[in-house]
Formats: sequence, structure tokens, C-alpha cells
Amino acid sequence: MPAPDDITLAGSLVREAGLLAEQMLRQGLTTHHKTSVSDVVSAADHAAEALIVKRLRDERPDDGLVGEEGAEHPGARTWYIDPVDGTYNFLSQLPVWCSAVALADPDGPVLGAVYHPAVDELWLGGRGVPTTCNGVEVASIEEESLDQLSIVTYLHPTRLADPGVRDPLLRIVAATATIRMLGSGSVELAAVAGSRLGLWVQIDSLPWDWLPGAALVEAAGGTAQVVAAHGHEWHLAGSRRAVAEATSLLLG
Repeated sequence: MPAPDDITLAGSLVREAGLLAEQMLRQGLTTHHKTSVSDVVSAADHAAEALIVKRLRDERPDDGLVGEEGAEHPGARTWYIDPVDGTYNFLSQLPVWCSAVALADPDGPVLGAVYHPAVDELWLGGRGVPTTCNGVEVASIEEESLDQLSIVTYLHPTRLADPGVRDPLLRIVAATATIRMLGSGSVELAAVAGSRLGLWVQIDSLPWDWLPGAALVEAAGGTAQVVAAHGHEWHLAGSRRAVAEATSLLLG
């Protein structure tokens, strides 16, 4: 179970980082491309990560950290930092982006924190700490079948030609009620934790994209699992029933 001050710290980190990024966006930013047109970064990503890193080095000097923009320091526990999750949306003036952190130890995620500035929502939760949104505990995730649920996912256009990705994902999507693709993994996973969306499925997610929201889903009574199949690591989060049904379709 995370210490209360870890949860408080995590909430403070993501709120400060999100508000800093939002302020910098209003003032104007230059876009830099990393691997593709959709893989972008800005000064706000770097500034928000630097803010989080400094506070963690000051307040949790014995902990490790790993940031999307390159920060890294070893420790028995590790903070994973996504200063701006959904940077393409962020730079395109689309309101679906957030700042997110997770704390993990050798047993898995300890806590997750996600701040969504556009709607001023702070999501917190973790091991033994029920998920909350702005301090209000969310309802436990219900055990519904896939055909009653929305699925939220992402498939990069370059992956469309890979049958090991396309075909299993289409089997899962076809079994659900509807599909959404919002462009920010941590916003999406927070929505699953809050029962606004039903099932999250992506391949080969990086830890800063996965762990903050996975902690929230588990703390809301759901499950977050990584399944090796078809040459990829499939990340699934939602109710136990939905994840089990999706995993069966994935492996089939």
C-alpha cells in the first residue's frame, strides 16, 4: 500500500506539470517530430518532466525514476513519468491530453496519478487505495460482457499491414458494442477506471503509458494484464470478465 504522502505527492506532481504545460501551450510552442508525424514533442513536455524530476529528486531521493523524455535514475521503487500524454492532441489544440505518473515496485504498480487539465480532473488510486476522481471514490467496475461495452484502442497506420496485429484486434473490436480512439492512453485508462469506457487494448505499450492508468483500473476493482501473443505484448484493462473474453479472442 502506498503511503498517504506518496498519493498526495503524485497528485501534486501531475497537477503542477499539467498546469505548466497548459500555460506554455497558451503562450505558443514549437513542434518537434521524433519518429513520425504523429510522434511529436515540445518544450512543454521537457519542462513538465523537468518539474516532476526535480521534485522527486528533492522529496524522494532514494526512489528511481524513468521519464518519457529521457530522465532516468535507479532506485528500489521507480516513478514513471509521462509529462504530456497525448502530445499530438495537445499541440493540435484537442483537449484530450494529460500529465501522468506511476510509482512501481518489484510487485507491480503501487499507485497511479492522472491530471486532465481540460476538465480539471485529478485521478488517484493504487494498491489498497480506491480510485478517486477529484477526491470522490469511483464505483467499482462492473462485470459486463464485451458485447455490452465500448472498447478504446489505437492502431498506428503502419501496423495495418501486420496480420498479427490487425486480425486479433479486429476480432476483439467486432465483439464489442462500440469503439473509441481518443489519443491519450492515460486519459483513456482513467475513463475505464471510472466506468466511462469498458475495455482498453493496445500493443507494446511503454511503461509510462501503461502503469499510471493500469494502477487506477486495478484500484477501481478491474484488472490490467499484459498478454504475449502474435509477436507482441498486448495490454488489456477493464473488468475481469471483459479482459478474459478479449484474451480468449486474442489468443484464438
